[in-house]
Amino acid sequence: MPTFSAKKFLPSTNDRTIGAIYRRNLSKHPFILFGLPFIGTIIAGSFFLTPATALRYEKHDRKIKQLTQDEAMGLGKNRRKVDLNEEYYKLVAKDIDNWEQKRVERLKGEHDGRL
Repeated sequence: MPTFSAKKFLPSTNDRTIGAIYRRNLSKHPFILFGLPFIGTIIAGSFFLTPATALRYEKHDRKIKQLTQDEAMGLGKNRRKVDLNEEYYKLVAKDIDNWEQKRVERLKGEHDGRL
């Protein structure tokens, strides 16, 4: 006599319940019973969350656009005119070859990294 019997173990629960039928058919049709509902949930969630996301960005845009007319008119008044040639010559005039490394002062009680 073999050590293990060839018969499958049948639990005493009712085989007619929805859960038992689902579990039995899941091994035969895994994509239809598990994969398809999962993908459907992901796609439906995308469609349901799109309006909520749009509301979020519209609210943010409304907050940004609340500049008053006076603020909008005053934004460019005190700006310095930038000339690329002038900025280039300022950078060329700086001596970048002669420099000295300096340690940053640490706060009291802060570890300075020295051994």
